[in-house]
Amino acid sequence: MSAPAGESPTLPSASETLAAFVAGSAWAEIGEDVRRQAKRSLLSFIGCALGAAEDPAIGTAVRILGEVSGPAQAVIIGRAERFDILNACFVNAIAGNLFDFDDTHLNTVIHPTAPVAPVVLALAARQGASGAELLHALALGAEVECRIGNAVSPGHYARGWHITATCGVFGAAAAAAKLLRLSPGVTAHALGIAASESAGLVENLTTAAKNIGVGNACRNGLLAALMAEGGFEASPFAIEGPLGWGQASGDKPDLTGALAGLGREWEFLKNTFKPYPSGIVLHAVIDACLRLRSEHSLAPETIESVVVSGDALLLARGDRMVRNERDARVSIQHSAAVSLLIGAAGLSEYSSTMTTDARVVELRARVTTVLDPEMPKGAARVAIRLRDGRSLSVTVLHARGSLEAPMTDDEIAWKVRDLARQARWPGPIDAIIDQIWNLDELADSRALSAMLAASNGSR
Repeated sequence: MSAPAGESPTLPSASETLAAFVAGSAWAEIGEDVRRQAKRSLLSFIGCALGAAEDPAIGTAVRILGEVSGPAQAVIIGRAERFDILNACFVNAIAGNLFDFDDTHLNTVIHPTAPVAPVVLALAARQGASGAELLHALALGAEVECRIGNAVSPGHYARGWHITATCGVFGAAAAAAKLLRLSPGVTAHALGIAASESAGLVENLTTAAKNIGVGNACRNGLLAALMAEGGFEASPFAIEGPLGWGQASGDKPDLTGALAGLGREWEFLKNTFKPYPSGIVLHAVIDACLRLRSEHSLAPETIESVVVSGDALLLARGDRMVRNERDARVSIQHSAAVSLLIGAAGLSEYSSTMTTDARVVELRARVTTVLDPEMPKGAARVAIRLRDGRSLSVTVLHARGSLEAPMTDDEIAWKVRDLARQARWPGPIDAIIDQIWNLDELADSRALSAMLAASNGSR
């Protein structure tokens, strides 16, 4: 698949292998489990984007890009504006990822759908593609980005690359190539071009720059496919070559392992869905705190101290001071405090108002963390010392929403309805949910995009 530095790589390249998979994939060969996963992922994404549609960050992006956007080609989800397809994809990807409420491929911590769904929605609407074609492209794009993510994990993320953005661009390019019906050769060029557009930093995780990286991944992936369609080319070894993307952004990529079983075994089926709008590593902490509060009827004033134990990833990502709502969404201390104090960990618990609430601030100060190298990835233990001398402890090995404890279809639909309700979106949310569950039977998917737009008088 690749060659040592200084030697000529051997064929086929990663781009060519993935391109042959994407271009050659037939909907009739896609199993019902993958089809259902595509619907679940799309529905979850739409809920997240609708929930964020009127957030000030989206308003700022719309205002800035509205001054430079081209023809009105695609909807901005939940809003009246229409932008050219590149800028619409950029804004919609930001919206889907804004609240840290989107889906997660646990092995890589990629959020697969935000960089890909806006591309398939925009292109399918532009071309009048069927619902099945839309879902097919989404599944393929997600599969490509997760496979490439597997090849560079965990070293890529550990070096500071925000993997949703850096690998999401490949997923967006692959999905666009499928809807554009590009040949395997042209699709390979699209993936190679995407390699030159890949960027995003973990250092920016608690700032709006993180969301810009996800928006760029979506827009740049679409641009890569369009440029390839127009005749632009890339090195066949742009991903794994001695001076390619993988080597430049981390350790030598393991593409042989990452591409094993391509088309037979789907990484996309390992995608998970969040019950809480926070970093995925915090979900076991939240579950443990909610269980302790419920089982012991805890009042916050009875709590002397809270100790959260977990693996290195949990502490590295979540042990932090809270200055704003973005910090709160990736904070062990805040997540534990609101779960114990309020008995919930929803959007309002991660709002700017809640981050400065005196009760939350005081309880956060009583939460400390301990490294437990024996704790599995994704697990956590919460131990509480009460003022009366009692000690309570709960260990959660598999958080709600994980592969071992997945959200049901009904729970995902409820989450989408709740997001639309909290955003006061006046659109036909029940009709949208019904249409997505039956999207593979829709001959023309443009009706879905039309339903996602807010009319000029609806706000």
